[in-house]
Amino acid sequence: MGVVTAYAAVVLSGGAARRMGGVDKPARAVGGRPMLHRVLAAVADASPRIVVGPAGALPGGVRVTREVPSGGGPVAATAAGLALLGPGTPTVALLAGDLPLLTPTAVAALRHALDGSPAADGACYVDDDGRRQQLCGVWRVDALRTALTRLAAERGGTVGGAPVRGLLAGTAVREVSWSGSGPPPWFDCDTDEDVRRAEEWTR
Repeated sequence: MGVVTAYAAVVLSGGAARRMGGVDKPARAVGGRPMLHRVLAAVADASPRIVVGPAGALPGGVRVTREVPSGGGPVAATAAGLALLGPGTPTVALLAGDLPLLTPTAVAALRHALDGSPAADGACYVDDDGRRQQLCGVWRVDALRTALTRLAAERGGTVGGAPVRGLLAGTAVREVSWSGSGPPPWFDCDTDEDVRRAEEWTR
């Protein structure tokens, strides 16, 4: 089964980056490019590409929006990103903005996995310990919108401050292990040491 041709990408660039002293984490460079730009390059074939949160200068054609309330967390940011998608967009790559090792090949593997699993609502990578990397995945847009509606109802009409695991708790997930060459695409940079490790991998 071939990969569906249309998909969007929503990249979450917010977050306080407390373990890095509150810096704009996705703007930090790895291998000479901001992490956010590296993520956007991995989904260069997506349309539209949407960044939710602080963005700075971005490649042409990338749309920018903000979550409500500002600083409301990844679920609120997901809702803001999905709000910009048209009704004809079947799937969306939902990605953290601090995945400097993500590649087009890794995204294509997720899309293949979801396309080959009709009963699944999404496909995401799992790390070596079996933990789902939920912000390194591809999801069916309708399933995410249904999950957002459910979660908002459970939380009195708002998803601000909600955890991603709460959003995805009722979804059917195809777990994907990274079997390709190179470093794990789900590796995120939460600390200065993580950035140093990512730099070594990109050399």
